Amino acid sequence: MRVNSENLALLSSQFRGYLEGERVDQFFETYGIQFSAGHWCAGGFSDRFCRSYAETPLDESAVGQIARVAEAGIKGIELNNEMFLDEHLQIDDNAIRTVQQALQAHGLIATNMNTNIWTRARFRMGSITNPDPGRRREALEYCLQTVEIAKRVGTRSVQLWPGSDGWDYHFEVNYGKQLDWFIEGCVEIARKANSYGLLFGTEAKQKEPREGNMILNTTAKAAFVAKTVNETLGTTAMGVVIDYGHEQMVGNQPADSLYLLKRMAVPIANFHINAAKYNSNDEDRVTGTDDIWRLAEFCYAAVDTGYEGWFGEDQFTYRMDPVRAMRLSKELFANAMKKALAIYSIRDKLQQAQESGEVANVIDVVKRILTCE
Repeated sequence: MRVNSENLALLSSQFRGYLEGERVDQFFETYGIQFSAGHWCAGGFSDRFCRSYAETPLDESAVGQIARVAEAGIKGIELNNEMFLDEHLQIDDNAIRTVQQALQAHGLIATNMNTNIWTRARFRMGSITNPDPGRRREALEYCLQTVEIAKRVGTRSVQLWPGSDGWDYHFEVNYGKQLDWFIEGCVEIARKANSYGLLFGTEAKQKEPREGNMILNTTAKAAFVAKTVNETLGTTAMGVVIDYGHEQMVGNQPADSLYLLKRMAVPIANFHINAAKYNSNDEDRVTGTDDIWRLAEFCYAAVDTGYEGWFGEDQFTYRMDPVRAMRLSKELFANAMKKALAIYSIRDKLQQAQESGEVANVIDVVKRILTCE
């Protein structure tokens, strides 16, 4: 981001009041805020309760989803590896060309490549932690293939969300062996990503689809894995993907996790932003529709810790028009970030209040910014 005394002064003039429409884009441009959306945010949506929430079918192709992300006025898009595979799970050159042409036509930047491995029945007992060594190796090769796709498509990072890795019952797995297998796999993925100039990241989540725990149930554990991998390789090849809703699920203070990562010298590979109730499920609702104090503090921490990457929507707005939902998230996030920047502009006062040990002093510093436009 680009934050300095000159552009912070614009908060009370050019960016005074609620931001919407073109002013959101001007705000992002002024402060160097890079905003994206996962292609999945463009719908359609289904879950175990309803096979489709769209009465009128949407174009579910990569091209159709890219078009809807662009229609929402968003500049970046996250993709996943299976968009580029044929029926034999081999890289499809035509699919890569088609997506690249669509990205160019709509002026979108491919930001991150996700590895979709949890939807495969073969890996229902785990991907790179599968108890079967043959399937464990197969999963690793699948992840390494994603690195190839990321390089060819031109994303800055490649990601593994280990959805099927974890456990559902007590005594189901040997926790130590499973963690060792996960680290060993991440070493190989990070090594290849680093050789291509890509940052590799993994994302923590408490549960779902694994219901006991996923192997990385907290950002702290994901950070431990990334730090271990980086020490093994002797370079900073791996980072952590922060998902705001996942932080909510496990009861973390999202801002606190950013400072932890900075202290551990573990980079943030990517941001996923959305809304979820505290200590609840992974709801993936429109960003900024719950606790604005928590979200603004999260944005403040991103500025204060020097984050330079993309902020990406990760939402499943089942009963909303996806284009309108993406626009709303972009708009509400911009206004939360504006509040964070306003607090950052008086960070000396905030620090002084924090050092006083009187929480009322802190509330006095931030209350008007957080409760008024």
